This record gives sequence, C-alpha cells and structure tokens, in this order.
Amino acid sequence: MSAAESSTGTTPGPSPVRTIAVVRHAKAEWSDSSDHERPLTDRGRLDAPAAGSRLAATGLPFGLALCSTATRTRETWRLAVAELPRRPRTVYEERVYEASPGELIAVLNEVDDDVQDLVLIGHNPGVQGITEILAGSAEPEAAALVGRRGFPTAAVALLTFTGSWKSLEPGSATLTEFWTPHPG
Repeated sequence: MSAAESSTGTTPGPSPVRTIAVVRHAKAEWSDSSDHERPLTDRGRLDAPAAGSRLAATGLPFGLALCSTATRTRETWRLAVAELPRRPRTVYEERVYEASPGELIAVLNEVDDDVQDLVLIGHNPGVQGITEILAGSAEPEAAALVGRRGFPTAAVALLTFTGSWKSLEPGSATLTEFWTPHPG
C-alpha cells in the first residue's frame, strides 16, 4: 500500500478549499474606560448586523468564529451572528486582541482541520495586515478596494486557500472579496 493510501485502501481526496472571513469590529466609542472595554457607537450597532448579512450572503456554513475578547469585538459578533442562518461555535480568544498578523496566523495554524470555513473578528492593524500578508493573489476589485479604503470598521474580507490550517502561511491565500458597510 502506498503512503498516499489510507488503511482502507482508498486514496485521499484533494485538499479542501477553506475560507477565512476576516471581520474588523464595528465603530467603537472613545471613552475614559480601558481600550479593551470600549463599547460600540450607535453607528457600530447598525453596521455590525450589516456585516453579518454580508457573511450570510456568502452561503458558507462557518464552523468556527474566533473573536477577540474586547467588548467591541464581542458586541460586533453578537449583532453579526444573529444574521447567520446557523451560529458557528464561537471561541473568545485573548490572543486576537491587539494581535500582529504573525500572531493571528499562529492562532489560525492551531485550528482543527475538521473546520472548513471560519470567521475571525479582530482589530486593526492586525486584520488588515493578515489580509494583505495571506493574500498571495487577489481578485482585482477586492485588491483595489483594500488599497483604496484600508480596512474600515465592520469591513469583511474573504480569503480562500487550499490545504490544512497548519499549512496557512504568508502568500498562501487568495483575497476573493472585500466589503464595507459604507462604500465610496
């Protein structure tokens, strides 16, 4: 039996295409409280469900959400997930708060391969950085939007890649879509 065959004698299928939906938290208040505890503004509370509707429109059955523990990301996710047809398992991950792109990739490398599609809810500059670093290629319109707009609050980027989560590394994904609640 070849190394590519399993104990049942069958050859494994092709690696699955996986999707990462990178979401920046919605607009947050600037207050005297700690940065970690900043709540959403009224605009943020309107934009977060719109981001959830955009996620729902993908038709993807997200199996996992990795969300920063900050108040504004938790509130964004609570409002966004209400728009999805099925709630994915949610993990509030301290390492996503103020994470660099490299730290975010390390968190994603730990995801179990049973998860095909996931949502990452975090903060700038990390979410823009991971989107740019992972995207070895991009749909021209999506790349142009990121280049022109940066990564505004409540924006959603969709990245696809083939392989295991452990194989995710800079340049290994394709930026397929970029959406913002306030185009223009």
